[in-house]
Amino acid sequence: MARSAGYWQRQWVKAASVVYTVLCCMRVIVLSWFGRISQAQADAAMRGWAQVIIRLSQIRWRVHGEAPDFTNGRRYMLMCNHSSHYDIPMSLVAVPGSVRMLAKKELYKIPFFGRAIRACGNPAIDRENRQQAKRDLDKAKALMEQGIVLWMSPEGTRSPDGQLQSLKRGGFLLAAETEAIIVPVVIKGVHKVLPAGTRELNLGQEVDVFIGQPLDSRDYPGRAYRQLMQQVETQMRELLD
Repeated sequence: MARSAGYWQRQWVKAASVVYTVLCCMRVIVLSWFGRISQAQADAAMRGWAQVIIRLSQIRWRVHGEAPDFTNGRRYMLMCNHSSHYDIPMSLVAVPGSVRMLAKKELYKIPFFGRAIRACGNPAIDRENRQQAKRDLDKAKALMEQGIVLWMSPEGTRSPDGQLQSLKRGGFLLAAETEAIIVPVVIKGVHKVLPAGTRELNLGQEVDVFIGQPLDSRDYPGRAYRQLMQQVETQMRELLD
């Protein structure tokens, strides 16, 4: 059963999570000094980090639905609801394949963490600089052509109560530009691990990961991407309910 952690237990889990994250980042950075990190090395580093972070909070999770074959030569994007700091670790342990986070450029500025996620091939799109945005887009395309699955949150910001917020169009424009297949993913219950606006930590929380039906952006050309947004939002709300 899920239970609220006591003060010292809460401090230990948080400290252990931070220390382990720093150690993982340092390992990745050291590996990068000896050359480019391979896709397999990056997969192992990110998935291994996620597994430990999930275990520290004793999250009990189940997957519903099946992911498509990410090795069939198409480009794929996971569009996931965002209600917790555990969304990305949960996605990494629950979804197969080489998953990379479509990061905010601000994350690159975080000491150790920013350098490590860059070394592992987590791209960012700088929409404020048009020339840089084009280079970032080309990099994202190249990554997906290598079998990388891009993870992003179409809500843009974290939901405080686990309910789905309005979706932003940026990710759908990227999907259209890269002719990607979108796979809706909903993680339910994870917002209760670290409830927003509190200092609580709930251990042993049950979390369900729902994988929706893939949607091909090529079926929604031009401004029809708005219909694609609606289809993804409808699926995500149905899975969440």
